[in-house]
Amino acid sequence: MAESNLRVLLRARPEGAVEHGHFELREEALPSPRPGEALLRNRFLSLDPYMRGRMSAAKSYSAPVELGAVMEGQAVAQVVEDPTGRFRAGDWVLGGQGWQRFSAVPAGQLRKLDPDAAPVTTALGVLGMPGTTAWVGVTEIAPPRPGETFVVSAASGAVGGVAGQIARRMGAKVVGIAGGAEKCAFVREELGFPVCVDHRAPHFAEQLAAACPDGIDGYFENVGGAVQRAVWPLLNDFARVAFCGMVAEYNDAEPAPGPNLMQVVRKRLKLQGFIVRDHPRAFADWPRIGGAWLREGALKYREDVVRGLENAPEAFIGLLAGKNFGKLIIEVT
Repeated sequence: MAESNLRVLLRARPEGAVEHGHFELREEALPSPRPGEALLRNRFLSLDPYMRGRMSAAKSYSAPVELGAVMEGQAVAQVVEDPTGRFRAGDWVLGGQGWQRFSAVPAGQLRKLDPDAAPVTTALGVLGMPGTTAWVGVTEIAPPRPGETFVVSAASGAVGGVAGQIARRMGAKVVGIAGGAEKCAFVREELGFPVCVDHRAPHFAEQLAAACPDGIDGYFENVGGAVQRAVWPLLNDFARVAFCGMVAEYNDAEPAPGPNLMQVVRKRLKLQGFIVRDHPRAFADWPRIGGAWLREGALKYREDVVRGLENAPEAFIGLLAGKNFGKLIIEVT
């Protein structure tokens, strides 16, 4: 095979905002599969906010990407060759690895995809890790009761959009928060949220309070920062908060000051952070449940597809600034 393997490597660790200089594009030879591995051509690469943490050497729940190593990421791929015989050339699989054109992955870790059942890119978004994260956060961490007010930040995003639809099916009054009029319109008109508040509006906190006249009983946290500060005083007694991410603070060199935790005692709040990989059963449950909803037309989603692996650094920088609209995916080739 005459093709080369374009790879995006971590060149330097950012201190503050991520810049192009933190990445390096390099053409290398194709990987040679070891015994038990399949050679994959990565077709669609998932870009997710958690990757900002992998660029840092700070202690976290996962090891950082080493300097000079390929950036971490999950991909939908097609099998080039599989000496183990599990897959045939051309099969679509979930499990390609890294910001690169080709990857060699243990065949036993791959999951075959049926492109006739759902678009293969949904395995990276609405039916993949983001959708599963939404399922866990809503149903296990901060489950809403019928009639309660449930607020979702980053409501037009890959996680928030699904989280709000799940909460609405559970009977909650769902209020979305998104950045800009276009995203808010999508959240209301396409995703079916009754209300969506623009966090970029001059009087965002007042508008959020007006949208939640009975306070907030459940909150799905994706953003942090000013959005979290507006939500905090509206939390009702016994409110539940699922802390999924804090994308507005990922580039901060120093942690932002937190809210007044005396409110946790006085209001008897339940605050819980979670990492979806700690809930392995959900990775089987959600694709089955969400896939059925998708086929019924009851689950909506949006993908933001950028062509060309060489554009991954720019797209990722934009993701951290909220420039994407929906699940961000790189079409590798």
